[in-house]
Amino acid sequence: MSNNSAGHTPWCALYTGQPFASAETPQRSMLDLFRSAVSLAPSKPAVLYFDGALSYAELDHMSDALAHHLAAIGFTVGDRLGLFMQNIPQFLVGILAAWKCGGIAVPLSPLNRAHELGRILPDCRPAALLSQDDLVEHLEAAIAAIPAYAPTVLSTSGLRLQSRFDARVLPGSALAPAAADMLDLLDACAPATAISASPAPQDPAFIVYTSGTTGEPKGAIITHDNAAWNAGTVRHWFSLAHGDGPVFGMAPLFHITGLIGGIGLAWQLAEPLILTYRFRSDVVLDALLEHRPGFIAGAITAYMALMNSPDSTPEHYASFKAMVSGGAATPPAVLEAFRVHSGHYLHNGYGLTETAAGVTTVPHGVAAPVDPASGALSVGVPVYDAGAWIADDDGRVLAPGEIGEIVLTGRSVSPGYWNRPDATAEAMKADGFRTGDVGFMDKDGWVYVVDRKKDMINASGFKIWPREVEDALYTHPAIREAAVVGVPDSYRGETVRAVISLKAGESLEPDALIAWCRARMAAYKLPSEVVVMDDLPKNPAGKILRRELRD
Repeated sequence: MSNNSAGHTPWCALYTGQPFASAETPQRSMLDLFRSAVSLAPSKPAVLYFDGALSYAELDHMSDALAHHLAAIGFTVGDRLGLFMQNIPQFLVGILAAWKCGGIAVPLSPLNRAHELGRILPDCRPAALLSQDDLVEHLEAAIAAIPAYAPTVLSTSGLRLQSRFDARVLPGSALAPAAADMLDLLDACAPATAISASPAPQDPAFIVYTSGTTGEPKGAIITHDNAAWNAGTVRHWFSLAHGDGPVFGMAPLFHITGLIGGIGLAWQLAEPLILTYRFRSDVVLDALLEHRPGFIAGAITAYMALMNSPDSTPEHYASFKAMVSGGAATPPAVLEAFRVHSGHYLHNGYGLTETAAGVTTVPHGVAAPVDPASGALSVGVPVYDAGAWIADDDGRVLAPGEIGEIVLTGRSVSPGYWNRPDATAEAMKADGFRTGDVGFMDKDGWVYVVDRKKDMINASGFKIWPREVEDALYTHPAIREAAVVGVPDSYRGETVRAVISLKAGESLEPDALIAWCRARMAAYKLPSEVVVMDDLPKNPAGKILRRELRD
């Protein structure tokens, strides 16, 4: 196991399973991982999608057929394949076909429109794209605006591969049927023999674009070994095994959590991946009872939506061996409310796109501590063969308890950004990846995230971390969601704006909330403005978008 820059790893004493390390685990590709699952359980479902299912052998055969088609139109080693769709089985067919040709998969958010796509496609220039049929118009508009760019576009439908259409999430497409759905095409080019390409572990498996909140989006290169290793880490961390039940794909597949904690883990276990097109709490709850999954990972806002659904009961969660939250800060009050409601402890974790999802996680069977000074819940300890340390602005290691930038190391860390040597050099240092997140580590190795550097509020010289105020707001019994941002103020420079949504049937006046806060926090942290919304804006992974709340 690697040491952190402070020269010790106190967190190893907290490990509850059998640790494994790089020296003991050979490098693998994601395609190797899938082929092992096919060999172990060829007839077992690889995907469960409403009332439809694809076995591992069927998924292997379909992706072979698509790979043959891609090769026939000139797609070759190193080419990029864009995937522009919701959580549907064709996503898995696409990524496997890309790898079987020696290519790279580029997941694209289905919420993107021509403007956003026009910031990504010129950077990675996919040779081919697979699009959901009701999204093609946005893709074509973006392509038309890019000079000298004419990729092959294949379309498919979210209504295919099952017959039980759920109008709550599936689009009742008014479009004419596609002239040639990708799935129909596969029937015509089913190969007699499998594709034999075998990507190397250090080859790029994915280019996953960051949100682009500051400047242009950056494409993090995730190697096959980055992804396969971290999926294996999840498996060992939670002592999961083949036979422990399906993996629930709650996180979007274009997001790093869906790629690693969904697809990668399912293949590690040779278990089905449950997909429900997109997240909707009542649809998810129905699927939990129908398919009885053993593992789930997703944003804390998704768990909050499930918990606050009037249909949610402990029986919905009875089959789980482990449940993981990540992607955004988890308020301690919400964690405890979910434990009481579901009977399960949510294991909080922390990671970024650039680290192939989680690098710190709360050990299985252990409760995360809460920092008594700030009220922040720990995001766990570094996982196997990973390290974390805290740096000041000059890059020096800080002592336990001191606040600085979180720096991460380990086998899952990306080698860099696609076509961005400048951004790579800035973030990927020899001694670790600079996350841009502010936090601290205690003497036992527990990591605490304070906030994003850029989100700090400076009010009359006082530094205010939004998360500290948010955690306090979440203890109010009427509040469902909360976010805090700094807004310009002519006197203080910046002041605190709290934006909240309420639980069903609750009401709360802004002045009453400010008075409630006054008894629980220092005066300089008090919200001077409270905005009540029906729902707070979120990205597709469920993370609340503070940047939109500043406007």
